[in-house]
Amino acid sequence: MDDTTTPAVKRTVHTSDFKRRAVTRLKQEGNATALALELGVPRNQLYKWAKRFEEAGTDKAFKGPGRPAGVEEDELAKLRRENERLKVENTILKKAEAYFARRKP
Repeated sequence: MDDTTTPAVKRTVHTSDFKRRAVTRLKQEGNATALALELGVPRNQLYKWAKRFEEAGTDKAFKGPGRPAGVEEDELAKLRRENERLKVENTILKKAEAYFARRKP
């Protein structure tokens, strides 16, 4: 068994200005691979930033930290999570009903 552990990868936070300039350069140069290597970001991240930039516009594209609420959240995923939660609640209620039904005189 190997006892070596890989160090935790530290997440890099980029400023809104950095992202805007990266998207602008991506549109101008068109070579995402070279730009990603130069900037030190994953190539797919450049595409995600460009997509967000196009969808939200220049002013709202990169406001604040983290993923924008609801932008990438799929309604189907929300409904599936809610469905699972309701199934668990239903199971609990059925068990409680059976318990209390046995205790009646």
